[in-house]
Amino acid sequence: MTAEEWNRLYPVGTPVVAYPGCRPEDDPNGKRLTTCTRSRAEVLGGHTDVVWVEGHGACIALTHVDPAEVA
Repeated sequence: MTAEEWNRLYPVGTPVVAYPGCRPEDDPNGKRLTTCTRSRAEVLGGHTDVVWVEGHGACIALTHVDPAEVA
């Protein structure tokens, strides 16, 4: 998903599950954050779509962020 598509679908503050290192299908023991976005998505370095989330000090690639299921 591109940053433009993400921003159209998900406003800042959207609950997400983020995987700062590896997605669970690549490493079941990888770090998992249940959090929310704190920025709009953007393109980093002209090539990587990213977003900033609460509780993490760096941006995370959109390929490693999933909108959370709201119960």
